[in-house]
Amino acid sequence: MYKIVDARGRSCPEPVVMTKQAVENYSGETIQVLVDAIVAVENIKRFASNQGFKVNVLENDEDYEILIEK
Repeated sequence: MYKIVDARGRSCPEPVVMTKQAVENYSGETIQVLVDAIVAVENIKRFASNQGFKVNVLENDEDYEILIEK
């Protein structure tokens, strides 16, 4: 089961803020963040890694799926 954060169409720093809220409420389920900008991918990866999470990025056409978990 995923906690989904759809940040497509949002400009930074909003995707990171949305991810931060999901991380703060982390309950053990994988967080799936959807974005459409590589800058957001890099910023979210950096943030989540600094919080001690494992990050996996999948590219789907013009969108990116970021999977965050402990």
